[in-house]
Amino acid sequence: MPNLKEIRTRIVSVESTQKITSAMKLVSAAKLRRAQNGIVNLRPYSNKLNNIMEDLLSSVEIAEAYPLFAQREPENVALVVITSNRGLCGAFNTNIIKEVHRITQEKYQHQYQEKKIKLFCIGKKAVEQLQKNYEILYANESLLENPNYEEVAQLVSDLIDDFTQQKIDKIEFVYNSFVNPATQKITVDSFLPIENEREKEKGEGRKEKGEGDISFIFEPSKEELMNELIPKILKIKLYKTLMDSIAAEHGARMTAMAKATDNAIEILKELKLKYNNARQAAITNELNEIVSGAEALKN
Repeated sequence: MPNLKEIRTRIVSVESTQKITSAMKLVSAAKLRRAQNGIVNLRPYSNKLNNIMEDLLSSVEIAEAYPLFAQREPENVALVVITSNRGLCGAFNTNIIKEVHRITQEKYQHQYQEKKIKLFCIGKKAVEQLQKNYEILYANESLLENPNYEEVAQLVSDLIDDFTQQKIDKIEFVYNSFVNPATQKITVDSFLPIENEREKEKGEGRKEKGEGDISFIFEPSKEELMNELIPKILKIKLYKTLMDSIAAEHGARMTAMAKATDNAIEILKELKLKYNNARQAAITNELNEIVSGAEALKN
């Protein structure tokens, strides 16, 4: 039978843990509401910009000449990896790390062996887990605490420069996208070179029957629109990806802390039952000793 003092110590410890996990669940729920509102409001704007770009590309013949559309053999690959700064969010970070290893060792095996894969990490956990096996060109932790569009825009400008100067041939995002508070989806999204999804679907035969090409009158010129719109669309894309990951992180942490709180409640029930059984056994032993002592005195 366990010692009563040991059980009391465990009960106090579990109660303390329960208070912490319950408080963290409430904090994550409040942060999740703000992050969820942000990503829900940003997605339609980002999707509309993508539609505008696809409409532009369907009418512009300079797509192949534009440097950000250049399809090259991906000798040098860059991955923009987004995790969190802190743990206690279930498998949120572990899944991203596993996906990075899977991509590099299956999809880019040659580049991985030649050490031609570069990482741009947003989040402390990505740096801690990946710096041993990969070269990290960029690391930022503050963006998760304070998502700043200017910093995101500067990072996109650097990525565009590296791509146009042919220092990098392929750029992809690896992150958790927000589905709902209990569900996060691991997403690998191509960033550069830009792919025309509408033309890709048309080539795969998925164009709707009766759907015709649309002609546009451009003002200003097509080249000016391309130079102005595409960098802005890419900046919005990375910013939306960052906001998506932040919302997914708070959802994962809220769910993990809710489960931890429920587990603490179950453990407390078992410990209190053990404590009562042990206390009852101790009282019974004391009564037996008293009775035995009284009988011994009589004899």
